[in-house]
Amino acid sequence: MPAEATTRPELVPLGPGAHDLIHFSLVVAGFALLAHFLRTWHSTGEVSARYRPAVLASLAVTGVAFLSYVYLVLEFDQGYDLREGVYQPNAEALNTLVPRYMDWAVTVPLLMVEFLAVSAVVGAAARRTRFTLVGLAFLMILTGFIGAAVQEDGTSRTALIAWGVVSSAFYAALHVVLIRVLRRSRGAMGTQAYTSYRNATILLLSVWGWYPIAYALQVWFGGQWWTVTIQVGFSAADIAAKVGFGALIHKVAKLRTAEEVEAGSTTHPEEVWISSVRFSEGVQPVLEGVLGPDHHDHHGGRVDPAGDPGHR
Repeated sequence: MPAEATTRPELVPLGPGAHDLIHFSLVVAGFALLAHFLRTWHSTGEVSARYRPAVLASLAVTGVAFLSYVYLVLEFDQGYDLREGVYQPNAEALNTLVPRYMDWAVTVPLLMVEFLAVSAVVGAAARRTRFTLVGLAFLMILTGFIGAAVQEDGTSRTALIAWGVVSSAFYAALHVVLIRVLRRSRGAMGTQAYTSYRNATILLLSVWGWYPIAYALQVWFGGQWWTVTIQVGFSAADIAAKVGFGALIHKVAKLRTAEEVEAGSTTHPEEVWISSVRFSEGVQPVLEGVLGPDHHDHHGGRVDPAGDPGHR
């Protein structure tokens, strides 16, 4: 093999232990994504309509990622033939890593939508920022994919490095935009909501640090245990970036809902509970022209026929 060539991680023979570790990580990641999807599906009503796009984005992220992991598990089972105690890769083995990029090309932009949906950036500024974040995220994944799998079939060390540098430029730009959104949101959130939002940002940016490291491992190292490190690391990072991040964003959405209900700027029919602590009462919307004069507004004041709160 030429000095500047490299072997793709998914085409390295695996011992039984290495094979089982990768298989374990794929199945566990798939289960975690499914669990978060089901939990989120049944908790969409916990947040107000303003922040529901974040919940829907999280559903899309974990739904797509779960299907991706189902495909990865099936291809991993079919991609290696056990011969003389060693799992030898066959043609299907190429589909044990490449589908991750297809997953990320959809889910990473959706993570940006999820992140922005609970921020204080609204209106035209939100649309511009969303376009920027989604575009940068997609280009970061696409350029990494070209280096890892497309140019010279992902075996050129030179191409891996070149496209890795391009992808890293988009990666760095994403960091800048995300931190700006976080800072702009500080004054619009309560302390608890902002702390959770900050923690979600730190988690996402920290986990993202693994992906360029794994990409670099492919450039400089080979062997079954490096393949295990890359595959298991990707599975763990996907759980953290999609399930962990999604749980924190969901918490932010609930806290912001509770803040706005308590301030009287919105209504929400359900009480907002987080970790067995009630943050706001359930408040039904007042339908103007429907309620009679003996009904009360959500602050306890009477509502007259004109819709104005009367004296208690």
